[in-house]
Amino acid sequence: MSTETTASVSTHILDTSVGRPAASVVVSLSARGGGREPWVVLGRSATDADGRCKDLPALPEGTTHVRLDFETEAYFHTHTDTQKQAEAQQDAPAPRDSGAFFPEVAITFAVTPGEHFHVPLLLNPFGYSVYRGS
Repeated sequence: MSTETTASVSTHILDTSVGRPAASVVVSLSARGGGREPWVVLGRSATDADGRCKDLPALPEGTTHVRLDFETEAYFHTHTDTQKQAEAQQDAPAPRDSGAFFPEVAITFAVTPGEHFHVPLLLNPFGYSVYRGS
């Protein structure tokens, strides 16, 4: 049984359209102490070349809910080579004039004190999926 009083969070992003990590995606971490409490932004980071955020801030004691906000629009706009590679590999839809279909992805989840929550984002230009990893 853990004696820690706070939870911890980590994430990474895999661009499933090309099977590679998504680098330089800005990620914001917010927390709150209950369903009716206001969100408090704890900090921002960006994914490294391996698609990982290694410097997300610690969660304050009493955190019950966490939100990760991924700024995906800039990633898809600056990675046109990634889009071309994905289109060449499959019958992918052509990019829309409006840019990224999902310009941001917000993931909200509940946490338990003393546990670590690794929440990867599997991303492609027209969809995404998340899960609780290890």
